[in-house]
Amino acid sequence: MTNGNQASGARSRTTIAIIGVMFFIFGFVTWLNGPLITFVKFAFTLDDVSAFLVPMVFYMSYFFLALPAAWLLRRTGMKKGMTIGLLVMALGAALFGQFATMRVFPGALTGLFVIGAGLSILQTAANPYISIVGPIESAAQRIAVMGICNKVAGILAPVVLGVLVLRGIGELEAQLGSIADPAAREALLERFAAQIHTPYMAMAALLALLGVFVFYSPLPEIVPDDAAGSSAGEDRRGLGGFPHLWLGVLCLFLYVGVEVMAGDAIGIYGQAFGLPTQQTAFFTSLTLAGMLAGYLVGLVVIPRFVSQERYLGLSAMLGIGLTLCAFVTRDYVSVGFVAALGFANAMMWPAIFPLAIRGLGRHTETGSAIMIMGICGGAIVPQLFAILKAHAPFQTVFLLLMAPAYAYILFYALRGHRAGGIGSVPAMRSDAAAGLVEG
Repeated sequence: MTNGNQASGARSRTTIAIIGVMFFIFGFVTWLNGPLITFVKFAFTLDDVSAFLVPMVFYMSYFFLALPAAWLLRRTGMKKGMTIGLLVMALGAALFGQFATMRVFPGALTGLFVIGAGLSILQTAANPYISIVGPIESAAQRIAVMGICNKVAGILAPVVLGVLVLRGIGELEAQLGSIADPAAREALLERFAAQIHTPYMAMAALLALLGVFVFYSPLPEIVPDDAAGSSAGEDRRGLGGFPHLWLGVLCLFLYVGVEVMAGDAIGIYGQAFGLPTQQTAFFTSLTLAGMLAGYLVGLVVIPRFVSQERYLGLSAMLGIGLTLCAFVTRDYVSVGFVAALGFANAMMWPAIFPLAIRGLGRHTETGSAIMIMGICGGAIVPQLFAILKAHAPFQTVFLLLMAPAYAYILFYALRGHRAGGIGSVPAMRSDAAAGLVEG
């Protein structure tokens, strides 16, 4: 019996390690968008509105692919679904690396959309998988490990891309300003753009190899318990009868929007103050460091000292306060407050998601996919910032976008999640619903 328990424990650790690599990939690929905005702005000679198409197409892929991903996973199972997601991401990375090197912007955006499509499939499979692959009572610990993997990768991603591709971008900016010959400028930009090729082709190869590994790995093929299925006394309402879900979709939409603003847009925010580009390209890592700290604090205090929904409300109030501080300060101090928003944002996803899909019963799977569609807030809110800051002071635009979003998140934490008579969710639930960890 002891040997059997040891073997079971070893399999469990192997499974957690493999899924941990998945969540590392989520964080790494997602948070490359911040420095990529700076990269495409120079490589393709774009204005800010066009450069912000990077997060736009990436996050819109979630809107278009969430429901198809759920359908695909019902047909393939989670393990094969994760393999498909990794292979699709590999294709997208190869497309982006090739088209970016050729300086074909529509092709590069297509590659990013394909990466996002693969990531939406991967997330739709891996998020619930980590919760139901082991004992329910230990799900919270597994979720914590996944979140840490995700945030560490997010910190590393801008640094890696900065070192491999954006190193010396300050000198490039100065050279471009001093070269009058169009042909010489184009040659310089082509050499700069070519630096993206090797990193993305290497990423494509690694993703493909990981996809093959997952297919042949000892990961068990599991099926969620029929907790969401019909029962004799189950509520027979359709999804329209759960207003807390739809209020939650809007909440998640706004949350991802402010998260991407604090992470991906922080470099452009710093550049608007005239801060050196070689520094602003790394600012996303500051936000992700704040998120990691916030995640660790949340794990300590929830639910021991504060409930999950109350912590969500406190986080929203902190977000409003930090946004106001960023508005009334300038330069590095203002950027520091924007980076600190990472701390405020850290535990919002783990709170919003289970609150929104609580009590859906047989609609849980579809409701979760609709919630994933709300990730497209990461496409819309930053794009609004890029457009509006051309017509008003950028700090004012930042305030007008961020403060109302945090105010709505506060409303959802206090009242919105109870709409329709749904009670509050127990803090840090250890079920599949609470096991959805952001990517």
